[in-house]
Amino acid sequence: MLRAATEDDVDTIRRLRNQQANRDVSLTSHEITAEEHAAWWAKISVDPSRRVLIYERDGIAGVVNFFDLEGSSGAWGFFLDADGLAERGETLPAWIEIMREATAYAFDELGLEVLTGEVLEHNTVVRQMNRRFRFAEGTPETLYAGGREITVIPISLRKQDRRTQGQR
Repeated sequence: MLRAATEDDVDTIRRLRNQQANRDVSLTSHEITAEEHAAWWAKISVDPSRRVLIYERDGIAGVVNFFDLEGSSGAWGFFLDADGLAERGETLPAWIEIMREATAYAFDELGLEVLTGEVLEHNTVVRQMNRRFRFAEGTPETLYAGGREITVIPISLRKQDRRTQGQR
């Protein structure tokens, strides 16, 4: 289930984002400080072009960020409670569910026609899941972030191309 994030969720969002598994596949790979996170929340919580949602699965299991929401397009990203879900053996079902719910939210609730995002080239598992959900990959770009060279691949999904419940 997805719900809007609230002030009560801020510490949990930071804790999940700082899990090593999530940092390893993010542009910003350093540990986010409390001050940095508070500044982020203060900015995005009042930004009409952003939505932060909490994914619940027996407690908070992930976070979905929608940003650059303008007209019929927007971008997104998400991260899961990698440690907690792995411990319970629920990573794959949660992953599929959060992607299904987030794409439905983007197209059905936000009214988007195109959903974009990005994935790091070395994150082959996410790239495979993106393909399963019919995201198309664009031209890779090499960036320098946090003292490292990374290759970022843009992704996009058009509403009419999305996988819907019951489709294989």
